[in-house]
This record gives sequence, C-alpha cells and structure tokens, in this order.
Amino acid sequence: MRLAWTTDIHLNFVKAAGRQRFLESLSEAADAVAISGDIGESHDVEAYLREMQDHLQRPIFFVLGNHDFYRGSIVETRSAVTRLAAQAPHLVYLSATTAVELSPQTAIIGHDGWADARLGDFTGSTVMLNDYRLIEELRGWRREVSHPRESLRRVLQELGDEAARHFQQALAEVTGRYRYVIVITHVPPFREATWHQQQISDDNWLPHFSCKAVGDVLLQAAEANPGCQLLVLCGHTHGGGEAQILDNLQVLTGEAEYGRPEIQRILEIA
Repeated sequence: MRLAWTTDIHLNFVKAAGRQRFLESLSEAADAVAISGDIGESHDVEAYLREMQDHLQRPIFFVLGNHDFYRGSIVETRSAVTRLAAQAPHLVYLSATTAVELSPQTAIIGHDGWADARLGDFTGSTVMLNDYRLIEELRGWRREVSHPRESLRRVLQELGDEAARHFQQALAEVTGRYRYVIVITHVPPFREATWHQQQISDDNWLPHFSCKAVGDVLLQAAEANPGCQLLVLCGHTHGGGEAQILDNLQVLTGEAEYGRPEIQRILEIA
C-alpha cells in the first residue's frame, strides 16, 4: 500500500480547479491518504471531506486541526464529522477510533491534538492566535475579569489532556501487536518538532505550537516498547522538518502554504 500524507491543506483557500488538481495528484500517487488536520473551517470541512471521498474512492485517514473549528464549536464539529465518517465508506476519523490495521505489521492511530500551553512561556507570550476568538470553547477567557489568560490556559490544557488520554489507549492497543505504528496528529508533540521558517519555535510561540501532554505519552510508549517504531506525522506550524526523539520515535512536521495543498510524503506500507 502507498499512503500519501498531506497536512494543512486549507481547501477553503483553494478554488475548485486547484482542488481538482490536488485530488488528481493524490489519485495518481497513492492507494490511501492520511491528513493531519486543517482541511477547511467548521462550516465547510464536511463538504470538503465528502468531495475528497467522492473523488478518491479510497481510504482517507484524517484528524482535524484548529482551523477546522473556526467559526464553530470543537464539540459540535467533532460530533458532526464523526457522524459523517460513520456513514461514509472511505472516511476514517482517527479521533473517533482507537486504531486501524494497514498491514499485519503496521497500524495507524491519531487524534486532533491541541496546543496545550505547557512548553515555552505562555504567561509572557505576545502571540494571540485566531483560535482564541474564532472557536466557541476558547472565547470565554475574554469574559474573565481576573486572570483571563489562566482561564484560557486551563481550557488548552484540558484539550491537550483529552488527546493524551486517547493516545494512551490507542498506543496500549497497538504497541505490543505491530512493528510499525503511524501516528497522525495536528499539533507537534515535541519542542524539537515545532519547525517554523526552518527553525525551532521560540518560547513566545511554543505554547501555541506544541502539545506536551501527547508528547509525554508518546515518549513513554516508545521507551516501553523498543521493538515498535513510532512515526508521527503532524503539521500546524506550516514549517517542515524532522525530529528524531528516540531511536524508535521520529516526528515529521509538514511544510504548508495557504492556497497550495501538496503531498508531503508517500509511505510504502509493507
């Protein structure tokens, strides 16, 4: 099986002809597709997933990214996408399942993840992502009279912890059974993977570009299962790079540009 990985495709910035060309490139390159988030926004992500399925007619393993919840709710968007995937023969929303076998040696797992404000200097950060005003669950901090940033930090950490719990369960299911595990998540789980403009993100950006809770779970699983190779595919920062965390734990971060979706890599699944 040839698995095409793509990320941060932001199809709401791509005209119909451009989407057609992108889907044709996927059709020609691979037998299945993995997407590590940021497909569209809350009001159109389902339509883009349907369009991809109808065109590709092959398995699409995906998670959602922060942009996929813009102008909507995390809970409601996840619920809607879960319902869509349950009815669609080729859509696999990895946040809604623990693991999928790709071959007798290889499994794929995934979760949206979330930047959890645990790495870097969240208190002193001058970064204010659109997430914090365009996503329903993240807007409440603005109404806090005292310590509004601490209110936001709590929500971000809860979202990171939710992703970590999912991965803890999924990894327990696959690490003893498979030699290779592909991990799909939107947000880089380690500082070393937060590539942006050919550099690792600094303490100003790290709180918004990394999910430490997921990284801790991945590190623990890799250390406990040295015979299992974990390959993490993520995006979010729009900067490409590789990070070798352990001998059996590698992270690839996809490079992306608005309006120009592309295949990051083709993986041969034996």
